[in-house]
Amino acid sequence: MPPLHPWADAWLEHLLVIKGLSENSLAAYAQDMQHFQVFLSERSSSVEDVSDQTIFLYLMFLRQKGLTSRSLARHLSSMRGFFAHAVAEGWLDLSPAALIEAPKLPRTLPDVLSRDEMETLLARPDMETSLGFRDRAMLELLYAAGLRVTELISLTPLDFDAQSGVLRVFGKGDKERLVPIHSLAQDLLSRYIQTVRPAFKPVTDLVFLNRSGKGLTRQGVWKLIKRYALDAGIVKDISPHSLRHSFATHLLEGGADLRTVQLLLGHADISATEIYTHVQADRLTAIHRSHHPRSRTTRKDS
Repeated sequence: MPPLHPWADAWLEHLLVIKGLSENSLAAYAQDMQHFQVFLSERSSSVEDVSDQTIFLYLMFLRQKGLTSRSLARHLSSMRGFFAHAVAEGWLDLSPAALIEAPKLPRTLPDVLSRDEMETLLARPDMETSLGFRDRAMLELLYAAGLRVTELISLTPLDFDAQSGVLRVFGKGDKERLVPIHSLAQDLLSRYIQTVRPAFKPVTDLVFLNRSGKGLTRQGVWKLIKRYALDAGIVKDISPHSLRHSFATHLLEGGADLRTVQLLLGHADISATEIYTHVQADRLTAIHRSHHPRSRTTRKDS
């Protein structure tokens, strides 16, 4: 890959220092810009000369390579951010990406576990062993707080206030939120931190550790959940994020409103939470049918 254009370097530094984006996000943006630069160099063009037509052709190029609408939208988002920064810095007069329409994305909900499936999954770890107790506490916490896997593996013991039952979570862009967890999750997490975690001989200040006393990785958590789902006979294609979606769905089914769920999930924009609106719509329809007087009457043919 070619070195990043100086404008791209400055943009990434802005995202790190001013916006506080995570390393994963910065790496993704850097990779997007490198791919775009390769496209430009192969056509003897440069970042300074990009037009809206150039960006349109690049998106068509990516489409021909088999990228999905979601991937195309991410690449376009990267270019919009980059060129908007270039305009703000006075390097360009107008952003060539500003008027390009994003591909239509399907608003679909990933696989969600039913309440019975969730109970079965949570019961799989063997709590008589240190690893099993760790895994049960981990699964309970993912479901109790709706955590992203990165948020889970970044937790430290000081992020849990056992007295108030509240978890301090650092989400995307290191944005902090406080999430209450139920009493069962509180008890498991307290017992794990106090009596089980020391058995792993920690070499890092993280809550969830592997056999070597180091922090669990995203891949490690993913593999554990896949294994327990298989043991539980769950045929759905689930991941750590499935527990987060199940958390949100079950809250809405129980009567929570979208704004509350947005805050608990740490979504900066309500639009990210709106993939769950069908859950609320189904619940409202059921309430209407159960309680509206005209819904309860039996209409006879006249």
